[in-house]
Amino acid sequence: MKNVNYSKEHAVFLRKRKKNLALVWAMRLGILALLLGLWELVTALGWIDPFIMSSPSRIASTIASLYADGSLFYHIGVTLWETLAGFAIAVAVGFAVALLLWWSDTVRRILEPYIVVINALPKIALGPLIIVWFGTGSEAIVFMTVLVGVIVAIMHVLSAFIGTDENKILLMRSMGASKWQILWKLVLPSSYPSVISMLKINVGMAWIGSIMGEYIVSRAGLGYLIVYGGQVFKLDLVMSATFILCVLAAGMYFLVVLLEKILVKNAER
Repeated sequence: MKNVNYSKEHAVFLRKRKKNLALVWAMRLGILALLLGLWELVTALGWIDPFIMSSPSRIASTIASLYADGSLFYHIGVTLWETLAGFAIAVAVGFAVALLLWWSDTVRRILEPYIVVINALPKIALGPLIIVWFGTGSEAIVFMTVLVGVIVAIMHVLSAFIGTDENKILLMRSMGASKWQILWKLVLPSSYPSVISMLKINVGMAWIGSIMGEYIVSRAGLGYLIVYGGQVFKLDLVMSATFILCVLAAGMYFLVVLLEKILVKNAER
């Protein structure tokens, strides 16, 4: 790429694009620094009780204490494993079910009402049943994570499959293409944007599901720290665990964005 000779206009465009990207990142970091600074200031001046709202310095101190006693990465690891496992299972099952529903109109008409009902069901209401079914270990939390994300995956992927241009499908059928060829050559490539959108949404759903599961039943994890901190009024612990959750969720989201860029580059080749 370094040996490519760009036109003058293209080079100007690329420079502007890089400057704009740098400006965006500078503004993002600046806003974050401003918010943290204001938060620290109002608590230091006593305008807001730091016992209720904590502060960046108290959060940093709490995280350092968790690191010092060796429990920080243990709790992070537990929640991260539950979230990633639930996310992967929800996406895989959702994609497979969406494929089945697209493949057979009859199956889709039969199952669609049940999918809508399950999607509308408050998942937290199944908490007692999940404990009975899976016990009080990580399996229950992973199942809750899957339950929260799988319907979202099914509906987004199925909508993308169904939304494929009918004229293109008819053209491929007129040329003798099988349904499998239509799926592989047309439906899947045209569904990339919707699938990526589903992954981005399911990142948030996975964290919601895992923390919800840890609220119901857990002996470790960031959700456990939040519940425990609330029960004993250690709000610094609650805010610290919440901050760590935000960082992990952002990291997972950016990994999906990176996957999107890779897919786009491969599609352009």
